Amino acid sequence: MAPVAPPSQTRTFVRRFDSLTNADVPLVGGKNASLGEMIGALKEQGIRVPDGFATTADAYWTYVEANDLEDRLTDHLDAMAAGEQSLSETGAAIRECIRGGRVPEAMADAIRTAYRELSAAYDSDAIDVAARSSATAEDLPEASFAGQQESFLNVRGAEAVLEACKNCFASLFTDRAITYRQEQGFDHMQVALSVGIQKMVRADKAGVLFTIDTESGFPDAILINAAWGLGETVVKGTINPDQYTVFKPLLDRESLVPIIGKRRGDKAQKMVYAEAGDAPTTTVETTEEERRAFVMSDDEILTLARWGRIIEAHYDRPMDIEWAHDGETGELYIVQARPETVQSRQAAGVLRTYRLKETGDRLVTGLSIGQSIAEGPVQVIQSAEEIDRFEEGGILVTQMTDPDWGPILKKAAGIVTDRGGRTSHAAIVSRELGIPAVIGTGNATEVLPDGREVTLSCVEGTEGYVYAGRLDYETKELDLDSLPDTDTRIMLNVASPDAALNWWKLPVEGIGLARMEYIVNNVIQVHPMALVAFEQVEDEAARTEIERLTRGYADKAEYFVDHLSRGIATIAASQYPHPVLVRLSDFKTNEYANLIGGQAFEPHEENPMLGWRGASRYYSDEYRDGFALECRAIRRVRETMGFTNVVVMVPFCRTPEEADRVLEVMAEHGLTRGENTLQVYVMAEIPSNVLQADDFAERFDGFSIGTNDLTQLVLGVGRDAERLSALFDERNPSVKRMITDLIDQAHAADRPVGICGQAPSDHPDFAEFLVEAGIDSISVIPDSVADVIQHVAEAERRRQRQATSSRVL
Repeated sequence: MAPVAPPSQTRTFVRRFDSLTNADVPLVGGKNASLGEMIGALKEQGIRVPDGFATTADAYWTYVEANDLEDRLTDHLDAMAAGEQSLSETGAAIRECIRGGRVPEAMADAIRTAYRELSAAYDSDAIDVAARSSATAEDLPEASFAGQQESFLNVRGAEAVLEACKNCFASLFTDRAITYRQEQGFDHMQVALSVGIQKMVRADKAGVLFTIDTESGFPDAILINAAWGLGETVVKGTINPDQYTVFKPLLDRESLVPIIGKRRGDKAQKMVYAEAGDAPTTTVETTEEERRAFVMSDDEILTLARWGRIIEAHYDRPMDIEWAHDGETGELYIVQARPETVQSRQAAGVLRTYRLKETGDRLVTGLSIGQSIAEGPVQVIQSAEEIDRFEEGGILVTQMTDPDWGPILKKAAGIVTDRGGRTSHAAIVSRELGIPAVIGTGNATEVLPDGREVTLSCVEGTEGYVYAGRLDYETKELDLDSLPDTDTRIMLNVASPDAALNWWKLPVEGIGLARMEYIVNNVIQVHPMALVAFEQVEDEAARTEIERLTRGYADKAEYFVDHLSRGIATIAASQYPHPVLVRLSDFKTNEYANLIGGQAFEPHEENPMLGWRGASRYYSDEYRDGFALECRAIRRVRETMGFTNVVVMVPFCRTPEEADRVLEVMAEHGLTRGENTLQVYVMAEIPSNVLQADDFAERFDGFSIGTNDLTQLVLGVGRDAERLSALFDERNPSVKRMITDLIDQAHAADRPVGICGQAPSDHPDFAEFLVEAGIDSISVIPDSVADVIQHVAEAERRRQRQATSSRVL
């Protein structure tokens, strides 16, 4: 039974946004209540929200009553429940009933008057508005109705507004909305619909903002998607938008630019105002210039991020926000805000991880959504009309999805789309359902045939992959609250910036090794000298690829600095304010030569492992300009972005004199040890580092032991020598004595010692030895954190018992 509308003389049909607060959700729905809340509470903090008004639940029930709709709607719903009518037949019939009704005169007059007053406020007789549906139970943290009802853009004139209201009322019974309410346990006839009539922003660019990382749940990131034109292309996932990531805690400092991620989308289309015809909007192809350019400037990104942080603080929860930039006035606006309903509700104390145990041919690549793995047969579905042929447990492959695809998505083991971004419908629903998705591949529907067995992997960073065949994988669930505390600092070894944010829940205190060469090899791909001395690259294929990669950069060297600085900043953000030790590049000459353009700058060496690597490169004339780019990137991370928790680490430094030369070159590029809290560590991986530890301690702030190189140089066994692999053991007494001696000498000089090799992860007894030796920190790969913490805690307890026993005796 539908609620009874109050007597006509007491009904309120319209409420101005500025008269609404969050307490008015039952009256105007979550979307409209939120707009009023922001106008009333956040306007003084500089946040702009287009003005407007909302029809009320009273208006909806008055419309239902005046047109005798209750019985007709109930009859159709009952027929569907009895199996006498299909979902599509029921939805179509109900929508036709609602659209065919007449707006009661008193209600129509109230809407016309509100529209005229809104137009007058903008010095116009008739402004263009957006009519947005807002269900009275919508956008609550417990139930997000986002995308279930319709919005209508560029509506102009009082009569057009009335027609838009009827269409919004009808959209309360879209097929997807009917299905959603049934699944959520809402009575169809107890939910009303409010229509928000909001001044249209003539957007030349628009998008979505989340105040939480949508994949990892990392709470200190703000994620912004942006595209040209109106925001519907981003919301509905019809294009691959730009993506920007901002580090929230450093936004307080106006002098900083903490934009840690910028990814350019292809933005193939944009929705714009129609110049003629019946349709108010039209979708057109973007220009080549628009596709190559970033949609937003850094100032705009930071303004939006600061607004997002203010809105999140006001609501005291992570938020999902839609924004638009007015191309005529140049001003930014917030047009919607609702609670984020996926990551914010995940259990904080549990970490579930997936790992592939084998590899296969990589078939397509896209954005990684979901941090899990799925396998199954490909099922290519071109449109929602083919939903009935989808079989449960398959991998759905399609161009894009919209809310009408709800029934099929619940059956899928994984989703792969040609188009869309992290805020597209497919991405949002996959998170809600807890299934992985690879979004925006560009060609999945062409490359993946029906029936092919594949494995979908979303556990390798921000990029997701579809592999041929069913690959073996494992799943682990870790109860973080059960792990003991340790006096020894436990840190992470991290290489990939894309994966760094995934591990924020782990109970660690920083990163003991961030490998710069991973970013150079996998993100930048180009030899740094090929960028600063491009004219010396004679290989035409290399020149062509470098031109392609650096497109949009007037200075090719800036391409290197930009990507390296953002990669380092992302890693630093994941553990801020804990220390993050960034190792300067430690490629061997053969590895450098394999970078694009590298052949022109690298000599051939018979034994690159003991050749021109590490510190020896940084002050050499042949690489000095390349090293300058590394220094520029680190300086930008620390000074421009604000990540002063970054500690620089110098690898393979053979002598104290070489250390002096490296520190001198760093200072020339603005990285002076001790200034702006800059600390510089040295890798202890050569016997000379131990034998002259007192001299190195005068030049560096700390030591980090690299067990692989130290072991091979102490034992004379190549780390990659297969025939001698049985002899390569970090637990050899000679290696352990080296470590013990280094710790003793470093502590005598008041210098900390950490270890960042693989040995503590592989050998529990080695971790226990390190505790006994007095190591200050142990840095391990993420998968090993739990085991190492437990081994270290047990070793510390045993050490404490022994110390207590000795005192008693």
